[in-house]
Amino acid sequence: MNTNPLKTYTVDQAKQKLEYYCSYQERCHAEVEEKLRSMKMIPQAIDIIIVHLIENNFLNEERFALSFARGKHNIKKWGKVRIINELKFRNISKYNIDKALKEISTTEYHTTFHELAEKQWESITEKNLPKKKKKFCDFLLRKGYESNLVFEKLNELSA
Repeated sequence: MNTNPLKTYTVDQAKQKLEYYCSYQERCHAEVEEKLRSMKMIPQAIDIIIVHLIENNFLNEERFALSFARGKHNIKKWGKVRIINELKFRNISKYNIDKALKEISTTEYHTTFHELAEKQWESITEKNLPKKKKKFCDFLLRKGYESNLVFEKLNELSA
């Protein structure tokens, strides 16, 4: 956030800047608030601008959650645990988190998981089997996959 510390903004200028900020990428309320604070806006102005952005559909938490879940799963191959934690960290409501997870079909989720797990298992060059198993599990758990899925897959691949 390379905002010039000496620059000050009127509410209208800040609205315009934040409309652009929200239009080229989905944002959550926390990101927008942080951006406004970095622009040295006072709390009353922040509230006015956030209300404006919501009313004009620049800021929509549900849309953000749906886009976030889809993107992180499809592009970064994240599991549901990591997606949930990241959305909670951004103060997204449970309702929107649940709705976002429905964006990922069960079939697609399992296909991605199995492809990722098999690719990871093959790529680990560790000869010591217990160490290889640990590296495998750590990787998938860090990606946010459920432990029962990880351990079932581990048993399948190491059998």
